[in-house]
Amino acid sequence: MAITAKDVKELREKSGAGMMDCKKALTECDGDMEKSIDFLRTKGLAAAQKKQSRIAAEGVIAIELANGSAAMVEVNCETDFVGKNDAFVGFAGDVAKYAIETEGTFNADEGKLKEDVTQLTLKLGEKISFRRSKFVKLGGKGIIGSYVHGGKIGVLVELSSDADLSGNSDAQELAKNVAMHVAAAAPKFLKGEDMDQDFIKREEEIYKVQLIEQGKPEAMIAKILQGKISKLASEVCLLEQKFVMEPDSAVKKYIADAAKKIGSSVDVKSFEMFRLGEGIEKKEDNLADEVAKLTAK
Repeated sequence: MAITAKDVKELREKSGAGMMDCKKALTECDGDMEKSIDFLRTKGLAAAQKKQSRIAAEGVIAIELANGSAAMVEVNCETDFVGKNDAFVGFAGDVAKYAIETEGTFNADEGKLKEDVTQLTLKLGEKISFRRSKFVKLGGKGIIGSYVHGGKIGVLVELSSDADLSGNSDAQELAKNVAMHVAAAAPKFLKGEDMDQDFIKREEEIYKVQLIEQGKPEAMIAKILQGKISKLASEVCLLEQKFVMEPDSAVKKYIADAAKKIGSSVDVKSFEMFRLGEGIEKKEDNLADEVAKLTAK
């Protein structure tokens, strides 16, 4: 029996399964809709696919480092309870390892990774999804530092140097400490000259409105703005920020002092931070409403 696009669409709407899975089911069942639904159910595909419409904003950030490379991934689920499940956490670690192996070029919607997501979805009863990854490979000498805070915040920091720092314990401590600072202070840029002009303009507009509302003389506003923007760099630029472990020193001074101890030049080349679920609209549960629904007659 010829399988039409209309048949595939109908089965997909009824089962919630993927398009290719629906096409395969219809082919296997000679176009019989009910048998095709049963086919999908026996394979666990219908149940797993239906869960993919849910919001998954919990989960874990996982990082893997190997041979001068690092990968950071965010894997999501629906509840914090599942996010702490050993099987889920182990899966996130496997995804990070796979990201290393493929140098960040893998496709989460294909092959074994997709199959593993389906099986884990069925096992844990929640939507499981891979959201994003960051792959970093040393372009020369240096070291990559990492830090994960409670599985909720992940940071990678790449330090460049004129020496091989891979076996240097002082360099490893420096890299980790800078990564921990990034997790705590959430810088937006590396240094002052990297600040995006659109970002500066938005901040200037905000400051200007505040100054006008405070009744500052118009002749003074430009000078005050200049000072505020100059100070802004110390708030949002990594190297200009006060180091969280030594508040009397800027991060760049902490790095310079550490470089002297290490005995070679050390510079921050790049950093990346993932915050679990950022940008995902979470569902807010109202306990009173839920209790009312359960007790309503």
